[in-house]
Amino acid sequence: MRTIIIIPARYASTRYPGKPLAMLRGHDGTARTLIERSWLAATAVPGIDRVVIATDDARIADAARSFGADVAMTPETCRNGTERCAAALEVLGEAADIVINLQGDAPLTPADYVSAIRDRMIAEPGLAMCTPAVPCSPTMLAALVEDQAAGRVGGTTVVFGSRHEALYFSKRVIPYVAPERIAQEAGAVHLHLGVYAYRPEALAAYLALPPSPLEELEGLEQLRFLDAGITVGLAVCPQGEWDVIELNNPTDVPAIEAILAARGIC
Repeated sequence: MRTIIIIPARYASTRYPGKPLAMLRGHDGTARTLIERSWLAATAVPGIDRVVIATDDARIADAARSFGADVAMTPETCRNGTERCAAALEVLGEAADIVINLQGDAPLTPADYVSAIRDRMIAEPGLAMCTPAVPCSPTMLAALVEDQAAGRVGGTTVVFGSRHEALYFSKRVIPYVAPERIAQEAGAVHLHLGVYAYRPEALAAYLALPPSPLEELEGLEQLRFLDAGITVGLAVCPQGEWDVIELNNPTDVPAIEAILAARGIC
């Protein structure tokens, strides 16, 4: 099945303006922008037919073209990454069976996780979309709880039923785990990673729906699907060899650089 990855990127982030152009140093001191590192993660996924960066900002577009990426210029009116992926698909005129949205702040996303959501979409032709969930390590959960206590958004968590279909996503840590039980119960909390696989029809349906109240409160685009009664499948992936930290705040830079160094990535 023809699969493309679209990386939505915008400059005007509320929490971290200019985030796609933030510099991240690899193990040898090589500095690359966040958007380049996200693009490199996307190009490492096997079985992908095309990788495109979707943006409305000339600075991001110029940076992307400088390292050889395809770019789709999308409207400033796109309210989130899903809308930007839908707009990019229209601009490209691309015929695809599966569209993967790899958000531009997730350069540590393992290729296996992207393959897992694609594989579930292939196995279940009636599934409109799929996204990964990863059980937290004690270190990861402690970091999420610390960020929450400090008023920072450290990541998104998800709860789901026995059929691995999402019940709810939140920027709060759900379900609640008492502080003294974090070491024993960390795996009960699942981190949601910012990568989605959609059918093109699901993207079109999404654009036709108004933003939902919960989507606007949480700032989580995928809640529009749940509000409309559209099933969001989950590929529950094992804990990776490293913590999959997204760049949500400037304070995340040292942690991401430490993982790049540990993995020997330039």
